[in-house]
Amino acid sequence: MAGNDLTAPLGMGKRKFFRMPFGLIGMGIMTVILMTGLVWIGVVEDPLGGEPTAFVPLERTVEGLSSRDIAVVELNADIPGDSKPDGVQARVDTLGPRFEDAPVGAELNVASRRELSVLPDDRVTERADHGLVPKVGIDGIRPLDLYAKQIAAEPASAPRIAIIIGGIGLSEAGSRNALENLPPDVTFALAPYGDRLDRWMREARTAGHELLLQLPLEPFDYPDNDPGPHTLLVSLRGPEFMDRLYWLLSRFTNYVGVINHHGTRFTATEPSMQYLLEEITRRGLMFVDDGSSSRTVAPAVANAAQTPFSRVDIVLDAIPKADEINARLLQLEGLARSRGTAVAAGTALPVTIKALEEWSRDLEQRGLMLVPISATVDRAPQG
Repeated sequence: MAGNDLTAPLGMGKRKFFRMPFGLIGMGIMTVILMTGLVWIGVVEDPLGGEPTAFVPLERTVEGLSSRDIAVVELNADIPGDSKPDGVQARVDTLGPRFEDAPVGAELNVASRRELSVLPDDRVTERADHGLVPKVGIDGIRPLDLYAKQIAAEPASAPRIAIIIGGIGLSEAGSRNALENLPPDVTFALAPYGDRLDRWMREARTAGHELLLQLPLEPFDYPDNDPGPHTLLVSLRGPEFMDRLYWLLSRFTNYVGVINHHGTRFTATEPSMQYLLEEITRRGLMFVDDGSSSRTVAPAVANAAQTPFSRVDIVLDAIPKADEINARLLQLEGLARSRGTAVAAGTALPVTIKALEEWSRDLEQRGLMLVPISATVDRAPQG
């Protein structure tokens, strides 16, 4: 070995290389970085290193507010200066009864507020040629507001059913039977040609029944089928039409609205329905379609005229037999559960009154709520 080293050319002797432990060095650097980060988080308690942050609550609960209270508004881009935008508008779609608030400081007594007046209120009454007729008061209050029955507070999810019994006043026995045996939340429709209507009005409202006036309208087979001498015809306009209408409206007082009696031709004639419902709205009343005609234009015309409106879904005693009426009542319950609200109508026949009396006995236990007709005004439109 010594000979080789001595005989090797100058500078060409055997070299020795030193190997660096790069793996150990890398692991050491990573450990230092990791430990530094953990110490920083533990001591400073701010992993973002002082970066500005803000916490915004994304959920806010307002007591008494539900999704039904939220309406779509129309926004106007023309916002002058820094003032509150005048272009934000919300259309109020509630056409049903607007009940007067209790006086400030007075205790709210729901039972007393459900008592119904039996005397006409001067604010919503005026004298015409044939007697007292309803009107809208100077402060905008309507007969519908003053004469409607305020229902007791119930769960919003409870299906509602309204029942209208017509022909009250035509038969002493039939009217008395209905008055004595039906629940107070059943609505009575008084016939304009009945006897002693003021007496029936007072007795019915004292018992807690909301009232409608039956309005005779022209059927397709008129005059063979004649609803009476003051029937409203599609051919009438002006003073003759209004004279007949005002005679009908003056038969009694304290009713919330009108319901058609017959009227297949009239309710299918749009100009005539427009003419009628404009006046009904001007008088502060609601209109109920009796559900007897599939050709009626009443829902569309009432919507355009902003008339408080409801429609009968099921006629109970088109076939006046107990089993048929019970079948219709069962159908009514199903409709109320699926839609939330359903309306039925019948007449003051003994078989109808008996069926309703038995059906209504355990209605609340079955999770259903009987309401007056005015409580159905703002229900969702049905196809």
